Formats: sequence, structure tokens, C-alpha cells
Amino acid sequence: MSNRHRFWKPGFETGDQSTDRPEEGETERTNFVYNPHSSLSIQKQRQRLPIFKNRNHILHLLENYQTLIIVGETGCGKSTQIPQYLLEAGWCSNGMVIGITEPRRVAAITLATRVSEEYGGILGQEVGYSVRFNDNYNPKETKIKFMTEGILVREMMGDPLLRSYSVLMLDEIHERTMYSDIILGLLKKILKKRLDLCLIISSATLEAEMLQEFFNFKNNTIDGIEDTSVILSIEGREFPVDVYYLKEPTPDYVKASVDTAMKIHYSEEKGDILIFLTGQEEVESAVTLLIEHAKEIKQKQNHNKIFVLPMYGALPASDQMKVFQSTPNNVRKIVVATNIAEASLTINGIVFVIDCGFVKLRCYNPYTNTDSLIVVPVSQASAEQRAGRAGRVRFGKVYRLYTEEDYHKLEKNTRPEIQRTSLTSILLQLKALGIDNILRFNFPAPPASKNVINALELLYALGALDDDGKLTNPLGVRMAEFPLHPMFAKMLLVSAEFGCSEEAATIVALLQVQNIFLSPPRQTMQAKKMKYKFSVTEGDHITLLNVYNAFIKQETNKKKWCESNFLHYKGLQRVTEIRNQIIKLLQKFKIKLISSEGDVDTICRCIVAGFFANAAYLHHSGEYKTIRGEHTLHIHPSSVVYSQKQPQWVVFNEVLHTTKEYMRDITVVEASWLYELAPHYYEFGTDREIAENRQKS
Repeated sequence: MSNRHRFWKPGFETGDQSTDRPEEGETERTNFVYNPHSSLSIQKQRQRLPIFKNRNHILHLLENYQTLIIVGETGCGKSTQIPQYLLEAGWCSNGMVIGITEPRRVAAITLATRVSEEYGGILGQEVGYSVRFNDNYNPKETKIKFMTEGILVREMMGDPLLRSYSVLMLDEIHERTMYSDIILGLLKKILKKRLDLCLIISSATLEAEMLQEFFNFKNNTIDGIEDTSVILSIEGREFPVDVYYLKEPTPDYVKASVDTAMKIHYSEEKGDILIFLTGQEEVESAVTLLIEHAKEIKQKQNHNKIFVLPMYGALPASDQMKVFQSTPNNVRKIVVATNIAEASLTINGIVFVIDCGFVKLRCYNPYTNTDSLIVVPVSQASAEQRAGRAGRVRFGKVYRLYTEEDYHKLEKNTRPEIQRTSLTSILLQLKALGIDNILRFNFPAPPASKNVINALELLYALGALDDDGKLTNPLGVRMAEFPLHPMFAKMLLVSAEFGCSEEAATIVALLQVQNIFLSPPRQTMQAKKMKYKFSVTEGDHITLLNVYNAFIKQETNKKKWCESNFLHYKGLQRVTEIRNQIIKLLQKFKIKLISSEGDVDTICRCIVAGFFANAAYLHHSGEYKTIRGEHTLHIHPSSVVYSQKQPQWVVFNEVLHTTKEYMRDITVVEASWLYELAPHYYEFGTDREIAENRQKS
């Protein structure tokens, strides 16, 4: 990818128009671009991908090495073609399966769909996928199985040696998610015991040498020492990309991204636009602004139309799929996405990329015991990944909403997730896999010991571990089987004891969707009034429950009802799907489905049973302090508790770090509940005196 830098100002000239053609002395390339609507046969499309010439080389290396590390540029075809090469070469004989892991559910689904189309079968038969709360594969017939990394870890619980797989391919491993690091450590153990299992690690950008050394067991042979891992580099199909920087930083990158997109639309030739923002709220805000521009364009006869689409993790699957659909010649597609579109996903037609320069990451502070969502600058590797989206179909352009000087100050790589987030979920999974000595587990990037200790303390307080650090049965074993954070799992598993399992399932499902309340820029007051109708003094969880119950009661015109109440219709549909899956899991564990029949205190106590670790009290200074660590927090303005009289004690779901550290999804509780339900987690002393004193203060 070329590095021809330009400077521009949002809303003004976007740079030289001539860069759609090769520069003098540059060879014009006519690389093939995958297009499912192309008139070329699928077989010819596959043969024109850059990876095709490496087909035999890949198969040969797998015959001679147990681990193959493939470094291939974005667009070379590694994610879709390698599984098919393995299937064609007979790696699925005797009922064996080829497994491919992806960091995100949308990538697993779209790749499975694409491979199924190329293979000529029905999705869910020979080619299928498995993601959280959604499976589409046949255990008897599926030969190529795409899945999220968390699903593979859960499969290891039932079959620690993964005996049904002949080859495992870990895709986009450079993202270094928490599950990917755990899988790498577990597979190192599995490969030593299963010599017939082969591992492929693929990525666009990767520390290949480190991983080669990690998986190189160096077998002793007659001729000497034989390596068991090897690296293969594959040439991509990137077109040159011009990179533009701001001359001066922008105070509002959401508005700047919209202005830049509209300037591109009015001044550039054909080509779709991809905008990177940090989260759902920013995406929806930008989409709303762009739709207003689209309405203005519609009134002008001399300009092509624009088709605006959001893309983020909490978006329903049906809406996520819309970004992959082609548009008419007179329509320019503008996709506004989070970092979900950085890798794995191939959105056809993208020529222009607008990079805000930030990303929202989950970070854990072991001294305050809070897990926060923080907006931080992207790494240089992520910036290059985003830029690579522009060079897929022809010469592209990238507009970075930061200065070139700031780019060179960025970290080279994103810090591995396992070193910056709470380890509670992953340690529970490791315990379920029989790994008791966590500190001696072979992590590719070892986490801080303080994080490990805090996670073990919380699991013990939740009842998942006994005094010896062993998994408790049945509670700990069942918690490990839930595809949810242990706090959610504990809340669900004890909900029948409180007599509110139906309400608990609903609340947990609601919390898996980022936001069901809509707040259009020009209708914020009306949206607040409608939200107030559902609000209760007990807090956000019960408010969400009221919304869902009202939604279910609407027998007809649910969509119109959601629009009039400023609610996310597709989001509530997704909540219903997740709730049904949770109910099935509760029935599997023979948890009785009981309703509290309107007893709100019962529901709040059940929430405390799972979320006691996320508790805060009102300090005499007027701020909230966490009980452990005395860390200062604030109520988020979007919370229904924000406009009420400040409660003395609250529990919260997560912390969002922007200008301050805000608690989100809050429930008002009593201090006595915390003492009763978590006496060992907090240092209340021998009686309730400390808790009562804090309540009085």
C-alpha cells in the first residue's frame, strides 16, 4: 500500500483527484476482486485470488509441519480459501471437521455464508457456523465450521483434546483478544498430545516470529532437530492508497467525519465510503446526520443518492447483513462502523475510508476493581488495517481525522486484551478445563498477577470456587457453561431462589443489547419524555424490564409502537431472541421459571446477588465511591437515576470513561443486602456497623 500523504480540512478540498490512476512509472494492476454477483464462474473467481498460487505450498507445509503461521495481506483470500483447500485435499475424511475461529460473530457468519456459496451447498450443512446464541450447523454433516473464539473454548470443556477436528485455523489472531490468547495457550498443550492435529494461524499483521517460537517443539530426529512450526507470507491484492491527514486536530470528529463524507460525495467519482467511529452512540449520531443530508440530496436532481448504513456489534444480524448488499449505479453507499469492520469483513465497493483515530476498549483497573469502556487512540497497526479497507477494488483514499505528527506518536500495536481487562470470565473457563494452577499457565502475553488475584477473589465470592480454589459443583460448573460473564451467570442461576427467574432472564437479555432507547438529535426532548414514562426510582434495570414487558404486551404494530416511544425495534427483537436462548439454558439446568409478580425488591436483591462487586455508596462529598478501593464514580446522564434524588447505595453494570468515570445501568439497593449476600467480599467487619455508618454518611 502506497504512502502518499496529503493534507485537507473537513468540508474543504479533499486533495488531488488524479490519484485514481497509477503514478508515472507505476505498473497498472488489474487484480481480481471477489464479487458474488460477478458474471465469472465461482471457480474462476477463486483461481484469480492471490492465495491460489500458494494452494499446493500450503498443503505441502501442513503435511510436514504441525503449525503453519500465515501472514497474508487483507484481501488475499486466506479466510475463505484455505478451509476449502483443506476440504478438497481430504482433511475431512473419517468424519473430521475443519474449524475456523473469528474474533467477532458477524465475521464468522458472513465468512460461513460466503464459503457456503462458493462450495455450492446450503448454509448449515457442509459449511456452518456457531456463535453465541446462534448456531447454524449440522453435527453429522458439517465439514467446515466457522465459530467465535469463545465457542471453541466452550467446546474444549466437553472435549479437551478436540478430537473431532483435524485442522484448526485461528483467523485474525493479530487482534489479540482475551480468548485468542487463551486458545493459543491451550492449543500448545493439546498439540503435544494430539500429533495428528494441525494448527493454522493467520493474520494480516502479526508477530510471526514470536508465535513460531511459541509453537516450535523442536522434535529430535535421526538427522538432527526438526522444527514443528513454519511461517508462510502471502502477497495480497492491495491497490495503492493515498493517505490524507488534518493540518490541525478537530474538536468534533463525528461532525468532521460527516462533513468529509459529504465532501467526498460531491467531489469524487464512484466508490463507497466507510467511516470508523468508536461506538453505537457515535455511529447512530453520524447516521442520523447523514440521512438528513440524504434527504437534501433527494431534492436535488443533479446528484447521485446516498444509502447510509450503520455497522456495530449490537446491531441485529439482519441489519448487519445489509452492508454487504450491492447498490445501484446511481447510489453511493456510506457505511458508518465501529472497529468491527477493521478486519475479517469485506464490504464490496469501499474506495474511501474516514478514520476518526479512536477506538473504544474495555480496560480493567485492578486497584479500583472497575472494568471501564475507554475511548483511546488507535494503534498504528489498527490505522493501517483501516486504511487497507480502501484498497480493495481500486486506488483508494483514506482521510485520517488527526495530524501526521499524531500518527507517529501512536503505539505500534494494540495492547493484548488479556493484559487490560478483567480475567474473571476466562479464569472460570480455565478452571472448568481442569487448569488449577493459573499462575503457571503458558500465556503468550502473561497478565498482571494483581488481575489474576482479583479475578480469583471475585469467583470465590460468587461461589464458583471453594476454599481450595477448585470449581464448585453444581454452581461453579454451571456458571462456566453459561456464555455470559460470571456475574450474569450467578444472577440467573440463583434467580429461582429469589422467585424471579423470568424477570432475571429478561434483564440479562436486555443488558446484552447496548441501547434500546433512541435519541434523535432534533427530538431529544420528546425522547426523554417517552423514556420518563417507563422510568422508576429503583433504577435502570427495572426501567428496562418495564420497557420489555410493555413491548411484549403490544399484540399488533409493535414497530409503530416502538417508533412512537423512541425505542429500538430491532434491538428489542434481538432481546427476545437472546431471552429465549437464556430460558433454554435455565431449563437445561432445571432452574424453575418463576415470576416475582411485581415484587421489585425481590428482583433488586437478585441483581445484587450477581453484581455485589459493582457497588458504590454516596460519599459526604456528593460523589459516589466504590466500596473496595474508594474509587470516585459518577452517575451517567443517560441513567434514569441521574434526574432523581441521589440514592445512598447503588450497584452498576459497567463503567464508561469519557470526561469522567460514569456508572451505567444502575439499580438502587440497600446496604443490608450487600452485607447479607456478599459478607466475605467486603470488609464490613464482624457486624453491620461499617455498612450502617456508610449508609448514614
